[in-house]
Amino acid sequence: MDIQKEITDYLHYCKGQKKLSSLSIKAYTIDLRQFYEYACSSPEQAFSKTTLSNYIRGLHEKYTDKTVKRKLASLKAFLNYLEFEEILEINPMRKIRTKFQESKTLPKTIPLRFIERLLTTIKSEQALVATDYGNFVALRNRAILETLFATGMRVSELCSLKKSDVNLEDGTMRIMGKGTKERVIQIGNKEVIRSLIQYRESNLNCTDFFL
Repeated sequence: MDIQKEITDYLHYCKGQKKLSSLSIKAYTIDLRQFYEYACSSPEQAFSKTTLSNYIRGLHEKYTDKTVKRKLASLKAFLNYLEFEEILEINPMRKIRTKFQESKTLPKTIPLRFIERLLTTIKSEQALVATDYGNFVALRNRAILETLFATGMRVSELCSLKKSDVNLEDGTMRIMGKGTKERVIQIGNKEVIRSLIQYRESNLNCTDFFL
């Protein structure tokens, strides 16, 4: 089998018949070229279980889980095509375990100096506003940012807060999280509570806490 020719034919098929996007074609081209470069030294064994297993192992050593998943999908699709066209009797990937648990990337935290700089900027802008509406927006923006940083709640949780969920006398907020699980958050920063009280007094005509 001329693997390079089959890859070229497959890419033409993806472009002409499957109507894949140019980005998908580019990704398939890169992934299948990489496989060809690995397997071309012994093309008669290119689709053996040993060759494919070693190739997959090498991918895991070089790339992130997300990239490996994409490259495996490209290879599987190509082999399915070869099987459908009866160029291969059976897709050899069916005999190889390719499923794996993707590692989870922890969310990155914002450095404290950036948080302090952002809050300082918000306070400075608040002092410059000249209209009632501008003052309301500045109060709201400051209250939102300080609440997010002080509590660590999700943006979606903050947006769904009702006035009845917020008790600034004892500094607590009742949050409805994922799966309708309710929890109470304690606000331990007195300056944040003062900002929230100041904002609440300006937001009199809405049941939502943050308008």
